[in-house]
Amino acid sequence: MTDPDLAGARLTIDLDAIVANYRLLSDLDARTECAAVVKADAYGLGADRVAPALAAAGCRTFFVAQVEEGIRLRALLPEADIHVLNGLPPHPGTERVFDAHTLIPVLNSLGDVDRWAKHVRAGGATTATLHIDTGMCRLGLSGDELAALAADPGRVGGTEITLVMSHLACADEPDHPMNAKQLAKFRAALDRLPWGVSPWGRTSLANSSGLFLGPHYRMDLARPGVSLYGGTPNPALPNPLAPVVRLQGKIVQLRDVDSPQTVGYGATHQVTGPRRLATVPVGYADGFLRSLSGRGTAFIGDRPVPIVGRVSMDLITLDVTDIPAAECHPGALVDLIGPHNPIDAVAAQAGTIGYEILTSLGARYHRDYVGGGRGGQDR
Repeated sequence: MTDPDLAGARLTIDLDAIVANYRLLSDLDARTECAAVVKADAYGLGADRVAPALAAAGCRTFFVAQVEEGIRLRALLPEADIHVLNGLPPHPGTERVFDAHTLIPVLNSLGDVDRWAKHVRAGGATTATLHIDTGMCRLGLSGDELAALAADPGRVGGTEITLVMSHLACADEPDHPMNAKQLAKFRAALDRLPWGVSPWGRTSLANSSGLFLGPHYRMDLARPGVSLYGGTPNPALPNPLAPVVRLQGKIVQLRDVDSPQTVGYGATHQVTGPRRLATVPVGYADGFLRSLSGRGTAFIGDRPVPIVGRVSMDLITLDVTDIPAAECHPGALVDLIGPHNPIDAVAAQAGTIGYEILTSLGARYHRDYVGGGRGGQDR
């Protein structure tokens, strides 16, 4: 837990906004169950706070990436369905861990199918999710593996496949031809499975952006992640989701400078006239990316202030020349992520995506959780 008076920055996480985003996504299609992806510690925002808030709002299906994430989540949510996207670790015997914590493995290869079938025959849990690759070329059964399974359906043994899924590569680009191609491949793959979709499994294709591609993509279960946390599903359109995070750094020093002085490592910023600089104790060790050097923008109130010089490990420097002294003093808060510079705007300035900004948010921030039924408990 970080003392708010001692921390260099405050990260506010709005649990009510996450719940509102979940409800908006759920309401897109009454036929589709809306799950929640809470991998990577709920995209850096704290699964221990986010997941219970979502469960209280009615979410009953969750996805994580790693087995250990599933174990931690099970301790929080004893009744939820928890799917592990990365599936079975390669080490023998790890199937028993899924049983011990009632986790559902995502079977990503024919080898995974065989291992889980063997586990079922030995008396283990039967439930699993089957992942079919339709174009990502990461996880999921390849076309050859799908053909082999279709030719020998007995390989699943007594496995109860309750969900058949795939993953979209270009859903944030609605006009990309890959979307329709993957939808067609997924439907064709479902037709090849000897048991079809019924009586065992439901289908899932849509991620956050996929939900906005239309009803054909939503299917039985959607798996939103970044949209729950305020990320935009379509960069070309206004974001319909509520902002979730606000990152405010504290000014620790003000300095008047003039030409020919330079700012920061590498002397990359040349002062060309009388300026006033503010130093804020946030840097790349806190997940405030170095690529924001000389190109990022913070805000004091509704006034933009540019980052000048390099982002260093623990500090950034802002040009606050045009800010009234009453609003700019040691201890004053500066919005690094906020109403005027949301996650995706900061990501664009950094040359990356909102996912990286969220999951990089550092441990040195004082975290203030608001909403979610328990008020602002900090950590």
